[in-house]
Amino acid sequence: MMPRNPSYTLTLFLYVLFSIAAFSQQNIHKDVQEHTEMIFDSLVKIRRDFHRHPEVGGEEQRTSQKVIEYLSSLGLEVKTGIGGYGVVGILKGGKPGKKIAWRADMDAMPSNAPDVVAFASETEGVRHICGHDVHTTVALGMATVLAAQRERLEGTIYFVFQPSEENIKGALAMMDDGLFQLIDPEEMYAMHVTPFPAGTIAAKPEEMFSDYKRVDLRFKDIGNTEALTEFVKKQVHGLENVPKDSKFWNMQNMGDPEIGIAGPKSIYTDYTTVDNRNFKVKETEEGVKISAFLSFSDKKQRDAALPELKKQIGQSDFTNDFLGAELVHVFPTLDNNERLVNESLEQLSSIYGEDRVLRLHGVVADGRSDDFAFFQPKVPSVYFFMGGSNYEKGIIAQTHSPNFAVDESCIRTGVNLFASLMVERLEQ
Repeated sequence: MMPRNPSYTLTLFLYVLFSIAAFSQQNIHKDVQEHTEMIFDSLVKIRRDFHRHPEVGGEEQRTSQKVIEYLSSLGLEVKTGIGGYGVVGILKGGKPGKKIAWRADMDAMPSNAPDVVAFASETEGVRHICGHDVHTTVALGMATVLAAQRERLEGTIYFVFQPSEENIKGALAMMDDGLFQLIDPEEMYAMHVTPFPAGTIAAKPEEMFSDYKRVDLRFKDIGNTEALTEFVKKQVHGLENVPKDSKFWNMQNMGDPEIGIAGPKSIYTDYTTVDNRNFKVKETEEGVKISAFLSFSDKKQRDAALPELKKQIGQSDFTNDFLGAELVHVFPTLDNNERLVNESLEQLSSIYGEDRVLRLHGVVADGRSDDFAFFQPKVPSVYFFMGGSNYEKGIIAQTHSPNFAVDESCIRTGVNLFASLMVERLEQ
């Protein structure tokens, strides 16, 4: 027999090695799914317990304690009292490797509207109408199924349970309290329940929500504030590039499969809009400050706004009275890492199918955000949308709505897909 070519032998060895690794990965995802199914009913009970006992930002004492007890029962290292009631559960794999983080927010919202589910809030004036009870439950489910696989994991997963998201204080409070001295993730992930159909998740690079900014225009006191105000209003409205008769303005169209934010022909791109509800005039020591509020779909739109306003003012009768202009943050702006989005969507699509993993094309137009954005400059990150609606059953997961409800099957989806994502990212 002729001796084998050494390069052929090496190629065969590598093929076998990678085939074994791929088979092992398929097995762990199957194990994740089977374990999720086993604990699903218990996770629903946990979610309903959180729903019955909601706590607003800064008061998440009971929720935090439940999280601490649950993580401790899994054998995780648990850090508490971070930025208030923040909790971190640390899951160390059986092998050294990457360090990644998953964040879940815990707080509820003030609401006096009657609950629409049988397991209604028992706390007067407070409800989970933004889905954070689901977020917390999904993260606990992920911790459960991944802890069961810890010996097969390569690296460390940090489960970050954040307080006070609704008042945009919790992320900064945790960072100010040393979160990133306590943990050092190379990547960070989070999700939010949305009106998308239950069973799906979605993401896109860069902005997920429009960038809501205040523009402050400062002038000397010219004694004719009314004329100045009308001029400024006209110039600000001139920045808006969406026709008044556009389907854009019907927020229900954001879910349209063709022109909505997930549609290939999305109309929710390349836009600047003006918030007509907010236009403020204030006297100052130097004269007058006029403030308007705008939403931008992307950095290009945002960066073009001030130069255009300054140009128009410079060509007007008010040019000598103009003192300056600034764009001011109102809400933090989510900015997903492009590489991580592309890799994550590809990995999840290969495991769960493209029909469940959506690539967004447009940007949510109502100016909402999430203070997860404060983590993103520190750590390359991805923020996902997770579907929670079941339209056939009349269940619409429209956050901040008095009729907010979720199809609890989305808990299964979240645990399965995002636990699998954690495995894939550790291996990457």
